[in-house]
Amino acid sequence: MTIRKTCQTVFLGLLTAALGLLLLSHPTPGDCAGDPFTFNTSSRELMKKGEYEKAIEQLQDELNLFPYLENVKNNLAGAYAALGKRHLEQKKFDEAAENFDRAMKHFPESLDFAIMRGIALYSGKRLDEAAIVLEQARNKIENNAVILYYLGRIRYDTGNLPEAIDLLGKALILDPENKGIAELLEKARRQLPTESRMKKEVGAKFVISYDEGSKSDSADEVLKVLDTAYNRVGSDLFHYPVATIPVILYTRQEYQIATDSPEWSGGQYDGKIRLPIGGMSKMNPILRRVLTHEYTHVVVGELTKNNCPGWLNEGLAEVEARKELDSPLAALETATRSGSFLPFSSLEQSWTSLDSKNIMLAYQQSYSIAKFMVSNYSWHKVREILVNLGDGMSIDRSIAKALRDYGLDYNTIVLAWQEQIASEYKK
Repeated sequence: MTIRKTCQTVFLGLLTAALGLLLLSHPTPGDCAGDPFTFNTSSRELMKKGEYEKAIEQLQDELNLFPYLENVKNNLAGAYAALGKRHLEQKKFDEAAENFDRAMKHFPESLDFAIMRGIALYSGKRLDEAAIVLEQARNKIENNAVILYYLGRIRYDTGNLPEAIDLLGKALILDPENKGIAELLEKARRQLPTESRMKKEVGAKFVISYDEGSKSDSADEVLKVLDTAYNRVGSDLFHYPVATIPVILYTRQEYQIATDSPEWSGGQYDGKIRLPIGGMSKMNPILRRVLTHEYTHVVVGELTKNNCPGWLNEGLAEVEARKELDSPLAALETATRSGSFLPFSSLEQSWTSLDSKNIMLAYQQSYSIAKFMVSNYSWHKVREILVNLGDGMSIDRSIAKALRDYGLDYNTIVLAWQEQIASEYKK
């Protein structure tokens, strides 16, 4: 289970506010009236058209000729910042960070560029670098809600809840109407009592947090299963996450308190893998299945930059999880025979409102169509769909582009899948 939309709403709300900082406190091409150089006029026109790369090229030529003109440096900084803003909106985070860095070099007086570079680094999961950049900005301007929020988010993501709560609390004082800050602060406070007493087991790719009362070998077993999933899912989807992945093992009661999940939830991924299996005495196929399912969300989330419809996200997680433990598809069979499928459009967003009857069908239906896509069009094509989603495309466009050689789109995929499973259950 993922809670992608909730986390994305919090993130995007603050990102939108941060983007509002950009290009407000410094000149950009067009602000320096009376510039005597004709190609500076041309660069202003290019900027108005959104042709930032060409504007940068012209401004760089001008700077090479006249290296001491401050307005040219400022204009070039503005052009790099505009390009960085575009890349950030396109979720091209490394490119965004690089362009904001270039803007900083040409106009070091602007803290906006430093803040935006920190946000881009954070968004690209380069947390240590982001923390350094944002702390440097904070030393120059302490009372800034955006800086405090992202520093708090970094502490939250790395498991330092006390500092996260302190930073988020300060951010909320500065921006008391911001629901994104308030929601993350409330979440951190809810999780602190349980997680503050947990031990940690550090692996090469995962950090496992577990209750001190649990047997120590449980974390070792979890690490082994996750390492296997890392290699297998990575082989299927050709992606291996670089950043260390936090995994938190709760008791069932602690899990409900910390995550506020529906009763049917067997795990959650919200940037951290959260599982209600604390205190287990022995690894078993059910737990291996749950661990593999949740880890698959990590890979899908990175490939799509958290822009994946629920049915595809959960479907692929089930494809991988059922390699550990398969089970009957009774709900899907019933729906197939009665023609009572859940509309896939209704499964694109959060599933938290689904009842226990429909949630079973949602998972089985999503698994079935994801398996259909993998079996008929290959993991390579499925990965291409995910990458298209990560480039900001809709699910319709992502499928149509990846499967254009087949002449297929979202609707025809669904129809082809329905025909196949109808044929299977008639046998």
